Amino acid sequence: MALLLREAHVEQLLTMKTTLELVERVHREYSTGNAIDVPRERTRLPKAALHILQGAVPSANIFGYKAYTSSREGIRFLVYGFSAERGSLDVIVEANRLGMMRTGAAGGVAAKWLAREDAKVVGIFGSGWQAEGQLRALAEVRKLEKVKVYSRTAEKVAKFCDRMRQELSLDVIAAKTPEDAVKASDIVVTITTSATPVFDGEWLAPGTHVNAAGSNSLLRQEIDEATVRKSNAVVVDSRPSAIKEAGDLLPSLEKGRLHVGMLTELGEVIAGLRPGRKQASDITLFESQGMAMQDLIIAAELLKLARAAGVGEEVDLGS
Repeated sequence: MALLLREAHVEQLLTMKTTLELVERVHREYSTGNAIDVPRERTRLPKAALHILQGAVPSANIFGYKAYTSSREGIRFLVYGFSAERGSLDVIVEANRLGMMRTGAAGGVAAKWLAREDAKVVGIFGSGWQAEGQLRALAEVRKLEKVKVYSRTAEKVAKFCDRMRQELSLDVIAAKTPEDAVKASDIVVTITTSATPVFDGEWLAPGTHVNAAGSNSLLRQEIDEATVRKSNAVVVDSRPSAIKEAGDLLPSLEKGRLHVGMLTELGEVIAGLRPGRKQASDITLFESQGMAMQDLIIAAELLKLARAAGVGEEVDLGS
C-alpha cells in the first residue's frame, strides 16, 4: 500500500529547518557520487506541457520522479517515490508546497555556504508563492535585518511585505525601483518568470551574493551577462541541468565567456571539493534549476513523518 500525502499533510509535517537539512545533505551526496539526478524532460502540446524529473537517493531508500503539468489553468505537481530496495511504490505526494519549500531551501543552502556571514540585507525580485519560500529559507540561515521587495504589481508587493513582516518579524518593505532592491543589499534574489534581466549587474557591490532561482528554461533570463561576468564563483545545482536549462547562463556560454569547467556544483562547495566564496569582497552567484533528488529526499522524510503521525491516505495500486 502506498501512502498518498495531500498538500495539507505536507503543510502539517514539513518545516523549513528540516527541508534545509535534507537539501544540503542530498547535494553533498550528489556531488560525491552517492545520489542520482536526471535533468528535466518536457513534452509540449499547444495548450499544455508535461515536465518530468527523475532521480535516486539510496541513503533515503528512494528513487522516483516528479511530474507536473502546466497550462492556462495552472500547474499541478506530484512526486512518486519508490523503494530503492523493493521497487514498490511507497509514497505519492501532492507537491506544490513541497516544491516551494525545496526551491526556497536550495537558495537558503546556497546562501549559507556562499553569502557573507554578516549578510543582513536582502533584495528580492518577485512577490509570489515562491518568493515566500526564498525569504523563509534565508531567514533560517542568516540574521536578517531588512528585506526590500520589487515586483511590477504594487498591490501584490504590499500584501507580500505585510504577510512576511508579520510572519518573520523582519523589516520587509517595497523597493521603489530595481536599483533600490539591489544597491546596499548583501543578498539579491530573483524568483520571477521574466524573459529579460530584472536588474543591471553593474549595480552589484563587492561582497554580494545572488540567488537566481526563476530561470529554469532557456527562454527565461533574470540576470544579465554583467552579473555572470562579475561573479567570482558561478555555482549551479548540477552542471547537466545548468547546461540544458539555465537561460541566465546561456548568453555567456554561447559567447565562450563562460564554460562548463567554470561552473561549480553546490554539493562540491558543501563537500569541500571546490571553493565557493574565497574572500569577503567576492561576488557569488547561485543558479538554481531544481532537481528531482531534492523532491525525493523530502518525500522520503515526509513518508516517515506521516507514518509516525498516522496521517495520509493509503492507496492500493496493485503493487
